[in-house]
Amino acid sequence: MNPHTKLISYLSLLLGTTITISSNHWMMAWTGLEINTLAIIPLISKSHHPRAIEATIKYFLVQATASTLMLFSSMTNAWFTGQWDITQLTHPTSCLLLTAAIAMKLGLVPFHFWFPEVLQGSPMTTALLLATMMKFPPITILFMTSHMLNPLLLTSMAIASATLGGWMGLNQTQIRKILAFSSISHLGWMAIIIIYNPKLTLLTFYLYSLMTITTFLTLNTTKTLKLSTMMTSWTKTPMLNATLMLTLLSLAGLPPLTGFLPKWLIIQELTKQEMTVMATIISMLSLLGLFFYLRLAYHSTITLPPNPTNHMKQWHIHKPTTPQIAIFTSLSTLLLPLSPMILTTT
Repeated sequence: MNPHTKLISYLSLLLGTTITISSNHWMMAWTGLEINTLAIIPLISKSHHPRAIEATIKYFLVQATASTLMLFSSMTNAWFTGQWDITQLTHPTSCLLLTAAIAMKLGLVPFHFWFPEVLQGSPMTTALLLATMMKFPPITILFMTSHMLNPLLLTSMAIASATLGGWMGLNQTQIRKILAFSSISHLGWMAIIIIYNPKLTLLTFYLYSLMTITTFLTLNTTKTLKLSTMMTSWTKTPMLNATLMLTLLSLAGLPPLTGFLPKWLIIQELTKQEMTVMATIISMLSLLGLFFYLRLAYHSTITLPPNPTNHMKQWHIHKPTTPQIAIFTSLSTLLLPLSPMILTTT
């Protein structure tokens, strides 16, 4: 890909995200989302592989539909209330339409079908952007309108996302698809709490992004795209694979690691809101995710392939481990003791 094209795409992504998260007017927020969509399209399709082209078309159609719904929602609200301010979304129909539009942009169930396919068809770095940065503007809009959204609808979508994200990830062999279903599952945790404690949703998103960035950077360094190549990657970088195992367990939410913090706080907040049943259900559903994270961790560090694989083994890597991976890995695994300080800043 031409360096100038790549630079323009990345700058446009930054511009679109900044416009959306800093806007108060619906039209500006919509403009930022559209800039983001158009900027990521060349990055998805840059390999010119048929699967990449298919992923690009799916992504464009879904995002265009979601943007249209969001515009329709804001226009309906302006028609009935005369308000274009994002925080003044008061009309019930507009609230339902906005929830559907944002769910489509994020990949929440039942609008999740596009996300695993698009991630699978994208290069690793673009998949990283789709799983983290591209979700930030829609979550910001949800954050600003959280006081007006329908609790029953969001809770239903959250439980469905946690269920499907865990269930569908169980039998996957492609790493990017597993991480896509992991993302859907984590979005369920964010959606269930956004009405009751929006700041906690943002904290969950930040920590999820941190752990996902670490995972993608590590997999990109070892050139791992599926479970069979993951089995042989430990011979290239044993230490990197060991830290990858810790990051995956942190994504699963095991207690001594960073990923336990948001789940612990969400369960605590749900209990305070007298939603003990929902807290129990979503905690049990996280066990599904734990299973496939353990499977990934097992493949990355413990398992040797029982028979010769069909691809050429690489016994060394050309890219050294960068300081960024070391910093992100440390943050992804060791932030739990700092949780009192993190809580005072949110």
